[in-house]
Amino acid sequence: MLVKPQQTIPIQEIEYHGYKISIKREDLIHPEISGNKFWKLFHNVNDYLKEKISHPQIITFGGAYSNHISVVAAFGKIYNIPTLGIIRGEELQEPNLWNFTLQKAHENRMDFRFISRENYRDKNKIADQLQEEFPSALILPEGGTNPKAVLGIKNMLNDQTKEFDYLCAAVGTGGTLAGLSRFSQSEQKILGFAVVKDNSLENSILKNTGRNNFTLADASFGKYGKINEEVVRFINNFWKNYHIPLEPVYTGKMMKKLFELIDEKKLKKENKILAFHTGGLQGIVGANELLKRKKKETIQFIE
Repeated sequence: MLVKPQQTIPIQEIEYHGYKISIKREDLIHPEISGNKFWKLFHNVNDYLKEKISHPQIITFGGAYSNHISVVAAFGKIYNIPTLGIIRGEELQEPNLWNFTLQKAHENRMDFRFISRENYRDKNKIADQLQEEFPSALILPEGGTNPKAVLGIKNMLNDQTKEFDYLCAAVGTGGTLAGLSRFSQSEQKILGFAVVKDNSLENSILKNTGRNNFTLADASFGKYGKINEEVVRFINNFWKNYHIPLEPVYTGKMMKKLFELIDEKKLKKENKILAFHTGGLQGIVGANELLKRKKKETIQFIE
């Protein structure tokens, strides 16, 4: 079962143009089950295992570079629970086409089913079919966001985080931001950096938090999951200046957009700003493989 870490998650302070920004290093929580993914799994998995299922299994959804897929596979290996990943893109069935994320998940004993992109859009239908096929399995949605995941995010907040005016997080499916919004202090403002263009995202977050204390900034920098060259350059400069690793899908985009908001004077120097580093660094290897094939600048600190 997932156990809360004994260590206190460090908060590092950096400075940019006279602004002080604190970064809570949730990426350091566990070497393979890191960041917000740890807390999204926390109640889902623990409650499931309390049921004493005779043959437990975890099934979930994701794309070829999914941090969620990687984390669930790692969890399955560590706790000896079979896992099945429903992967978007039937063209990826041949193992020689797998990137680092899929290869690593496979090494962690995750089985795959590759679904066409068209059929993948109806994940609720697929989940219902899977529950019939595997009645005792725990089926988690793409990105791991559900009410229990939102409850798990509460653990990212503690006495240290109460002093901040702004709590910042990258937003994919919205579960992390919903948890921060729901369990934050009444005077705190929640700033989400949406890495995907999704008009339903705000309403989805509202359903899971019930509080209207958050705003969303567009941090997509192109399509979701696409590796933006400007973001890669930003990540490399960020590493050189602050020695904190970022990845190109979530945290890199969040910090780049946060710096832009500072440049635009959208925030005040007296504001106490806390950004959550939500992990996902495993995706850098696959990102660099793709960048090398395209003969573009790679993310340097991982070399």
